[in-house]
Amino acid sequence: MNQVSRQELGHWLDTTLQAQRFKDYCPNGLQVEGKDRITHIIAGVTASEALVRAAIAKKADAILVHHGWFWKNEDPCIRGPKRIRLSLTLRHELNLWAYHLPLDAHPVLGNNAQLARVLGFEPDRDENGNPITCGSDGLVWLGRATRADTLGELGDEICNTLQRTPLIVGNAQQPVDRVAWCTGGAQSLIEAASAAGAQTYITGEASEQTFHWAQETGMGFIAAGHHATERYGVQALGAAVAAQFGIQVEFIDLNNPI
Repeated sequence: MNQVSRQELGHWLDTTLQAQRFKDYCPNGLQVEGKDRITHIIAGVTASEALVRAAIAKKADAILVHHGWFWKNEDPCIRGPKRIRLSLTLRHELNLWAYHLPLDAHPVLGNNAQLARVLGFEPDRDENGNPITCGSDGLVWLGRATRADTLGELGDEICNTLQRTPLIVGNAQQPVDRVAWCTGGAQSLIEAASAAGAQTYITGEASEQTFHWAQETGMGFIAAGHHATERYGVQALGAAVAAQFGIQVEFIDLNNPI
């Protein structure tokens, strides 16, 4: 059975995702140290108690997620659900790797890159082939929708592909050729998308003011689900780990309607 050391895997993950480049809301990389040798990883969107228990049941050595722990401004006390998650992880010597903004932004393995692949978006690229982006940390991608001509058609495509009914703001008949997207809770970046010339902005969540901005600018807006839009980056990352080291990486999709 193939295995990799915790140090070697961590170095590869940090280097591949350029984890040190981002000023984030949480620590990126190894959040909890476990076994030194790793043969089996469970990947998921969020390090919930359910995912930790699934990793234990499958006798995994590590968990790899997009949403980890120890978020900025959260209560630092280890109690309640946080105590249970951490206690289970330590008791079973699980390593926990989490990558937030680095996994959003990666040009190939990232959430935005993978959502574009799944939904058939064609990203704009510069002369070097890099995606053209806007917004904070270049997190908003720009491009064109290739499977839909109108906002209504794009909503149907998202519903069928992500298996989730999206929230749509705008006229179903308005054009969506020029799109911008950022997975997860990036509704505040709609202004950056608008300034960059996008006709439609797709993200995971909506806020009360998002509706008014879309209405007053005539921009189409789609909230397709935080979890639903961020399932694909960690799957791509897990597949890359498996190919690099020849170890078992298993993605578990624990449904979250948000």
